[in-house]
Amino acid sequence: MDSSTRTNSRFVDSWIWALVAPWKILREGRRQLTTYEWRVVAVLGTANFIDSYDIAILGLALPQIQEGLAIAESQVGALTAIIRLGVLPALLFTLLADSLGRRRVLLLTILGFTLATFITAFAANKSQFAAFQFVARMFIVAEGMLAVVVIAEEIRARHRGWGIGVLSAFGALGHGLASVIFALVEILPYGWRALYALGALPLLLLAWFRRSLRETRRFVAYRERVNDQSAWRTAVVPVKHLIRMYPGRLIALCAALFPVAFTLDAALIFVSKTLQQTHGYAPAQVTVLFLTVGVAAPLGNLLAGWLGDRWGRKRVLVAAMITNALGLLAFYNWSGPLVPVAFGVMLFSLQIVSPLFAALGAELFPTSYRSTASGVRQVVMTIGGAIGLWVEGNLYSYFGSHPAAITALVLALPVAPLIVWFWLPETAKRELDEVSPER
Repeated sequence: MDSSTRTNSRFVDSWIWALVAPWKILREGRRQLTTYEWRVVAVLGTANFIDSYDIAILGLALPQIQEGLAIAESQVGALTAIIRLGVLPALLFTLLADSLGRRRVLLLTILGFTLATFITAFAANKSQFAAFQFVARMFIVAEGMLAVVVIAEEIRARHRGWGIGVLSAFGALGHGLASVIFALVEILPYGWRALYALGALPLLLLAWFRRSLRETRRFVAYRERVNDQSAWRTAVVPVKHLIRMYPGRLIALCAALFPVAFTLDAALIFVSKTLQQTHGYAPAQVTVLFLTVGVAAPLGNLLAGWLGDRWGRKRVLVAAMITNALGLLAFYNWSGPLVPVAFGVMLFSLQIVSPLFAALGAELFPTSYRSTASGVRQVVMTIGGAIGLWVEGNLYSYFGSHPAAITALVLALPVAPLIVWFWLPETAKRELDEVSPER
């Protein structure tokens, strides 16, 4: 066999592996989980599927929402920044989860974001739209943070990354559903409003959520150790521990997350808009792209957990961040048939970055303030994203182009891999009590 034949054979084999491996990973993980562990993943994955649908609508239907509510081009960045600031009150839910329990707060957030999504359909102007979506984002962010905490506390160490990867894969499927329905945005009665009105349907699943979730074993054990205090008195304990225990880890994690959010929040919100207005894609073509190339998203989530469990969180995360930066630059600077390729690289690598950061955010801190630390992490990400959107708006005024403005934002990204590699500990295959014991 000559060298060219061997090369072609390896190329074909690599593509076959890329297509088959994620499903083998899913089947392997399913067999190794207990019945309750799988039920936890399924329930929380379904919740993540629903809230990801809401988030996706804003990015997909942004041009239609702009037109319907008379939002000026220069106001788009500020509007989306306000919505993202819903993470600030979400911190309250993470504090409550560290004192009152994960389960009851998690169920409250699921109820809250479905109702807020539905009400968004009736927004009469941009101020009401921003207010309703601010509330929805508050509950969505809280639900997402608590879901990762529950997965980390209930799934055994060797499968923890896989569980968080599946959780993120459900979220990617929620984006996929939104893109399918978005193809009908010009046909559906009331247009983009119909997309939000569908957000009420998940309320039918609330009873299933309640039956399937119990309080996490680690939180129950922690509460038994501090049962001499009332739940409300212990509400201040997470704040004290946040400052006293592992402050260096929190600072390093947030320092790595800030430039990622600063760049990627703006980059992602303008994907559909760039496809439609820069590359001339119709809404149906955007949907086709998301349903073909976009299939990389859930595959990336599954591979993130699998690779992170086997090769280590840090190594895989650093490689994915570098790949993501290159894919982002390509998407906003290439044209023609290369756009879908760049989109696939950007999306696939992002779906590895997100669950691995989520895993680190849950694993690096002890049970007494794990939810609160996740809340602080999300606050930093949201502030970074909001500042990035504000800067993007100013850069747009200077360059006169969203792709040029976002390209300039990428200059902030190289800091993140360096911080992860040199200042954060490895957590893969280690029990939580070993990674972050109570002090």
